[in-house]
Amino acid sequence: MALMLAEQLVGEARERRRRRMDARERTVDGASAAAFLLVALVLALALPVERHPDLALVAGLVVGYAIVSRVRFEFGEAYVSPEELVFLPILLLAPLPYVPVLVATAALASTLPDLSSGNWHHHRWITPISDSWFSIGPVLVLAALGSGTPTVVDAPLYAAAFGAQLAGDCGWAFIRNRLLNPIPFRELCTNYLATARVAAVLSSIGFVIGLVGAQEPLALLTIGPLVWLLDVFARDRQERYAAALELHRAYRGTVMLLSDVVEFEDPYTAHHSRSVVDLVQGIAEELGVPQGDRQELEFAALLHDVGKIAIPKEILNKPAKLTEQEFEIVKTHTIEGQFMLDRVGGLLGRVGEIVRSCHERWDGNGYPDGLAGEEIPVAARVVFACDAYSAMTTDRVYRPAMSTDAALDELRVNAGTQFDPDVVSALTKVVEDGEPVIAPVESVRALLAGMKVPQRLGAAS
Repeated sequence: MALMLAEQLVGEARERRRRRMDARERTVDGASAAAFLLVALVLALALPVERHPDLALVAGLVVGYAIVSRVRFEFGEAYVSPEELVFLPILLLAPLPYVPVLVATAALASTLPDLSSGNWHHHRWITPISDSWFSIGPVLVLAALGSGTPTVVDAPLYAAAFGAQLAGDCGWAFIRNRLLNPIPFRELCTNYLATARVAAVLSSIGFVIGLVGAQEPLALLTIGPLVWLLDVFARDRQERYAAALELHRAYRGTVMLLSDVVEFEDPYTAHHSRSVVDLVQGIAEELGVPQGDRQELEFAALLHDVGKIAIPKEILNKPAKLTEQEFEIVKTHTIEGQFMLDRVGGLLGRVGEIVRSCHERWDGNGYPDGLAGEEIPVAARVVFACDAYSAMTTDRVYRPAMSTDAALDELRVNAGTQFDPDVVSALTKVVEDGEPVIAPVESVRALLAGMKVPQRLGAAS
């Protein structure tokens, strides 16, 4: 499930890069780029030029950096490139005051194919400049401690420069995160530490290649085979993400189709399922359900009654109490639902297992398998309680709707026998804090497309 969440985040990131930057993002990235260019210009004018390499060598390093920057390993909402393989040689061999300008120029050049093809919106040309702050710290460290011809003895000096690189990169990442779309601090640190370890390994390789290149510039070409190998891995990763995203789109399309069929067959069931989806979202937040598990939970909430398609309408809409035989027929809808979703397989096959258990009771007296307590999947326990609350607070042909307070009292009375007590507590808090909006069809479609839908109104009476 964590992998599914990663694939979803990668897909969202790809779509975001194709979209126009909003005003806030343009302001943040524009201000960052302007400030970076000002600092880079000051360094270029203020620091002495102690190295005078061939112009062809400098141009080759810039081109190499641009090429390496196009090797992108996507993860979550971002991507990483093995830029350190060329950044260290630039830091060792190029005129030190001009390093930030050279890095920003190469980074901008690396995005030109994306901008011209439409993979990036043209507004995003500013982003690579804005993200070049990592190059400032190493230049300041080397300028302060010495930047002559590099030797192995200078390894501690360049290790300090690498530390300054991480500090600058990490600092800008945290600032941008706070100004734009904050993610939890712990998650941001975890992601950054993972990339920092890779950067440390690649920087050590780049340092060695740069040392050799200081004596034999042609040795810099040895970076090529390694970059080619990394590019093969990166493209394979991109293709696997693309295939997974296409599969998830097919799943969402199938869910949407089944939802439409349910609505056509029985408008009440469709309306009821949408209200259960909204309740489930609130409970998932309250219980701290991991993000990677929520898509299955939301799909199960939307499709928990899909098996009723197979139940005769005269039984479903009977304006009186069902006979024992009729109720036995209705009880088969969980198995019918699982059968339908099993035929799709994959993600929806797992959703089908939840659908099958959505009428199991905490005390083991539910159906169809008589599961009890922790044997019942958590998602099924959540859907079961939400299903009951929604049914109690909805008008039916054979009885009027119960009040919110009466329905919650009924849930509390049956907590520990019919329902999971923790789920009842979470549902009670969600409803008392502000009963979720019953989502219209458009909002459900937005959910299936991976967008957020309205969560709560004012406090429920």
